[in-house]
Amino acid sequence: MNSDWTSRAVSPDEAVAGIRSGAKVFVHGAAATPTTLLEALARRTDLTGVTVYHLHTAGPAPFADPEHDGRFRSVSLFTGAPLRGAIAEGRADFVPIFLSDIPGLFLSGQVKLDAALLSLSVPDRHGFCTLGTSVDAARAAADTATLVIAEVNTQMPRTRGNVVVPASRLDAFIANDRALHEHTPAPETEIEGAIGELIADLVEDGSTLQMGIGGIPDAVLRRLGNKLELGVHTEMFSDGLIDLQLNGVITNRHKVVHPNRTVTSFVNGTRRLFDFVDDNPQVEFHPCDRTNDTSTIRRNPRVVAINSALEIDLSGQVCADSIGYRIFSGIGGQMDFIRGAALSPGGKPIIALPSTAARGTLSRIVPTLKPGAGVVTTRGHVHWIVTEFGAVNLHGASIRERGEMLISIAHPDFRAELRRDLAEIRHV
Repeated sequence: MNSDWTSRAVSPDEAVAGIRSGAKVFVHGAAATPTTLLEALARRTDLTGVTVYHLHTAGPAPFADPEHDGRFRSVSLFTGAPLRGAIAEGRADFVPIFLSDIPGLFLSGQVKLDAALLSLSVPDRHGFCTLGTSVDAARAAADTATLVIAEVNTQMPRTRGNVVVPASRLDAFIANDRALHEHTPAPETEIEGAIGELIADLVEDGSTLQMGIGGIPDAVLRRLGNKLELGVHTEMFSDGLIDLQLNGVITNRHKVVHPNRTVTSFVNGTRRLFDFVDDNPQVEFHPCDRTNDTSTIRRNPRVVAINSALEIDLSGQVCADSIGYRIFSGIGGQMDFIRGAALSPGGKPIIALPSTAARGTLSRIVPTLKPGAGVVTTRGHVHWIVTEFGAVNLHGASIRERGEMLISIAHPDFRAELRRDLAEIRHV
């Protein structure tokens, strides 16, 4: 590769000039959202009928702005904050799908991508870029799209694993030195701390961790410093994992799949995290059809899967993607890891959530889910439920027993009402 790799770079407007009306376009997500290319795409006032496929994106999503209705149609495979309003207003679509199944949409040709907009690290001396902070479904998009258009960013970390994109594969690219989108964690709340303590007590030495982003996973990670020889096989991680790996708590020594390495599909956090994964041989990135493959997850020992929910009914049905009909996030990898952990030797599938919402005015443990609510984890798959008031394992419990167990970890202000509801529903 010519050391002056920027000589082939073009302007953002030139880079997206090859996209035609009616095209199906994949957009890289999370910290790797190619914001400069998205802004250029939105300037293409000549385009109509372009379908934009993506997971959660960070920063502005100009293709979903009201003035572009009819020109661009967003299809969220997992919904982030920038698209919630557009979906609620009917200007954008949402696909309920397991994270492990998303690459297959592109690899099978069910969705034939005309273009992929990616964020890549700079090419090395062999002429290879990497997918940086997000491999997830971007691997499949990079491999199958007719046009591959990239923002080659000097600030994108060079990551290890199944991440390589040859510079020769790029039909057009821009050269950029732009800060990645960061996610800075909020200060821990008392409720998050209480939940973190309960979950940390469930984590045994030698466990393999899967955790998401947010206050509860971060609270758990802060309380694992006294554990020994943990492993990580997850779809994503954030800053909370760094110190555990640097301090030798995470060794990955007991893992069966990818031993001695932390495995993830994407990361989301601060610059410290991006620097940590940069050229780090102890961290491998793989597509989400591998990280989230239940048959792969189950092979590791004592998988502890920590996932969240919006509400849970008294039979154990878990809603995690919507508030009633309003789409909030997506199915993501919850079911992949809940089932994988359940099948892992000594595994513990955990759903964790605060007992209330709306500043304590609503119980998240409810007699029945809201109309339109999506059941992400079924009552047949659910195991551990944790709130700040306790941890219960619903696996093998009857409908009546589940109701009583869930009421025991509901907020005290709502327990009497929930008991009356349970009595009416289950004739207790």
